Amino acid sequence: MVSPVFKTPITELFDITHPILCGGLMWLADAKFVGAVVNAGGMGFITPRSFATKDAYRKELRKCREITGGKPFGVNIYVSARPEANEELAIFLDIAIEEKVEFVETAGFSPKAFLPRIKDAGMKVIHKCTTLRHARSAAAAGVDAITILGAEAGGHPGMNMIGGIVQGAVVPQDLDIPVVLAGGLGTGRQLLAALVLGADGILLGSRMTVAEEIWADNKYKQRVVETVESDTRIVMSIFNDNSRVLDNATAKTVNELEKQGIKDFEKYRLLVEGSNQKAAYESGNFEQGTLSMGQSCAFANKIASVQEIFDDIVKDAVLMRCRLYKLSLGND
Repeated sequence: MVSPVFKTPITELFDITHPILCGGLMWLADAKFVGAVVNAGGMGFITPRSFATKDAYRKELRKCREITGGKPFGVNIYVSARPEANEELAIFLDIAIEEKVEFVETAGFSPKAFLPRIKDAGMKVIHKCTTLRHARSAAAAGVDAITILGAEAGGHPGMNMIGGIVQGAVVPQDLDIPVVLAGGLGTGRQLLAALVLGADGILLGSRMTVAEEIWADNKYKQRVVETVESDTRIVMSIFNDNSRVLDNATAKTVNELEKQGIKDFEKYRLLVEGSNQKAAYESGNFEQGTLSMGQSCAFANKIASVQEIFDDIVKDAVLMRCRLYKLSLGND
């Protein structure tokens, strides 16, 4: 592991070596991956809904604890707009508390209803937002930190589609809690830029899908390696639910339905349901399903271990910091 270079409110909050978080990748963020992230000096989050049963989820938490040697890690909780869809979230949270998980990454709608339980357990929570307005609301509700997404992000970057360089400059100066920048990030120079903008760290998503510790089939990983920044597309805008995904056959079909003005979700269901994504990761058939993919895929240029990816990012940040120093007047 590369020695610590940056000390920020995020490294202190999570007690990590580098100000780098890895988001809860649906189906992919398991104990092996999250444990590797923690051991590489960052923070990762296991996704409960990736597992078939609550018992399997609990076992994964215990496995992660073994891999990290007792070091802290987190879980990802996606809050739906539909109350009935959130009923099992309390169970996921209770299991995490019973297993003494230290951190929670929340996403989707406001986590306010779950914060008392989280706080009573002594856990820290970071909430993922796409707008300053939502970030303010989450901060007022009592979250410990905010992740702000730029339009470059895979998954759900929001409907406003505000670029990361704007989000990174606007949000941190407005809040008095730590802010993490996400979306299209995958290099050390971007880490340095995020810190200069005012953020306290970065969150990686699609950049990490080529990690050796990610269980997906190598054919899928190789497709990611071959992508460039233009190999994503936005789908589901017709439902006011932008999703940035890999530009594949399924995504093109979804866009065709949208161009026709079709608003009957049943016409889309089989194309976008989550089981297709899991099947694609298992088989390596990257044309199947709407596969979340951010523009940071451009930096995922080889299959490598989490440790190697982290080391490369930190070394690049140091190199760019030296460049800034040389560009400063009087430092010829």
